[in-house]
Amino acid sequence: MEVPLLDLRAQYATIKEQVLAGISEVLDSQVCIGGPKVLELEQKIAAASDCRFGVGVSSGTDALLNCLMSLGVEAGDEVITTPFTFFATVGCIARAGAKPVLVDIDPRTYNIDPNQIEVAVTRRTKAIIPVHLFGQMADMDPIMAVARRYKLAVIEDAAQSITSTYKGRKAGSIGKAGCFSFFPSKNLGGIGDGGMVVTNDEALYQRLLLLRNHGAEPKYYHKFIGANFRLDPIQAVALLVKLPHLNDWSEARRRNAAYYNERFAGTAVQTPCISPDCQTIYNQYCIRVPRRDELVAHLKANKIGCEIYYPVPAHLQECFTYLGYSRGDFPAAEKAADEILALPVYPELTRAMQDAVVDAILQFLG
Repeated sequence: MEVPLLDLRAQYATIKEQVLAGISEVLDSQVCIGGPKVLELEQKIAAASDCRFGVGVSSGTDALLNCLMSLGVEAGDEVITTPFTFFATVGCIARAGAKPVLVDIDPRTYNIDPNQIEVAVTRRTKAIIPVHLFGQMADMDPIMAVARRYKLAVIEDAAQSITSTYKGRKAGSIGKAGCFSFFPSKNLGGIGDGGMVVTNDEALYQRLLLLRNHGAEPKYYHKFIGANFRLDPIQAVALLVKLPHLNDWSEARRRNAAYYNERFAGTAVQTPCISPDCQTIYNQYCIRVPRRDELVAHLKANKIGCEIYYPVPAHLQECFTYLGYSRGDFPAAEKAADEILALPVYPELTRAMQDAVVDAILQFLG
């Protein structure tokens, strides 16, 4: 049986007419930049995240970059984050002109290890970016405690974790701001690139709005240097159609994850470790196995979709050689990169498809 890693067509088939009607409404209005649909989405995402404000932007990457720029992060500053994340987290720190300072991960959850953050703080540290990886939030209380001690801003990279919770608090609502991605593969995915920043800080909200439109206020008058970080209304209407389904889709992913956990119990497969403080949305379901790369070849030969998130930690990327890190500096991140493998977990999976995935893995493991 062929099982794709993700099947966006199956989801789209259930909402096609609504999405097309929304796109048609935007085209008929010819309000193709900003407008009421973007504002409606901002308000609804903010509310779903227990935040006062939302700022739609062009991607999850630009959400991070806009936050860093709006908080005044610049050359000479340092920002602490994890080496085990999608490239944008660390890349945006460098693009803002600051130095990324990396801290190893908790080997169980793959999120930044809060116990290692304080020793990385210097007089140049301006912010911390914890990443809520694979749908599970980082351990925020000790992170926020360090931030308060040293007066640091915390930007939650929640690109993979919209509506996830930590001790009952929503992703994006704990730090100074939270950043979401609407890349099509996300639990709440658009029909192209898109993202959003949520915050409870009104002054930061106003700055984010300003900088997403080249820093112009009024039009053609620029007190600040911003960029084109705008979210277009065609993305907004597609996301507005999907948003009411988000909780059900995330619950379906949790059911699929529970079934995998049951089937893999007692085997050599290490299933995800979810903190009792967290409710995850399983943007990815990642296992750890011996001989991972051989297993990938076996699964692909059997038409089973899988993906390695992430094969090369940030400190070993060629473009970050200048930071001076070496192999062995972050052993937990390096070991995860060598062993981790994401399996299909999307809501439309059938039990038969999941059984095909599990059977192929157990066959390989003997």
